Amino acid sequence: MLIYIHGFNSSSQSGKARDLLAWVSEHGQGETCVCPDLPDRPAAAIRLLEDLIARGDGPAKLIGSSLGGFYATYLAEKHGLKAVLVNPCVACDAKLAEYVGSVQKNWHSGAEYVWSAEHLAELRALATRPAHPERYLLLLETGDEVLDYREAVAAFPGARQVVLEGGDHGFTRFSEFLPDILAF
Repeated sequence: MLIYIHGFNSSSQSGKARDLLAWVSEHGQGETCVCPDLPDRPAAAIRLLEDLIARGDGPAKLIGSSLGGFYATYLAEKHGLKAVLVNPCVACDAKLAEYVGSVQKNWHSGAEYVWSAEHLAELRALATRPAHPERYLLLLETGDEVLDYREAVAAFPGARQVVLEGGDHGFTRFSEFLPDILAF
């Protein structure tokens, strides 16, 4: 099973999720790919993802974007899985600490919630360092306006890393890399 893990305040309706599902469907692999809508609570999101991993036939393969890359790293280390990380968030707990108490809104559903100290504590509990760099493929664009790509480069020494000039946080060349992602 291939699991796409979306980013903060995103959903299965993100451009990358839709592009991935369309590509695997066109290539006869649509039934092997899932893009779940994750709860805003990190612990609940991980429970949902671990349930998907447990139900799959054979080892799951993960694709995580932004916060989804943070989740994918935790899951890959815990379960010995491979993961493709697209403009991943590293040290997400530090980056999201400033948002405690703020109202957040899902870009696709419009659902609102307050990012709380409990959210942050659950996120901190998931922080992990990659011990098996050979399990990771990093896809990074230097023009990411949300996250500094150099943090991911430094956090994943020894991983296969593709760093492309320009682009943005959405990783503008995602569709071009789908064959490479699935081959990995």
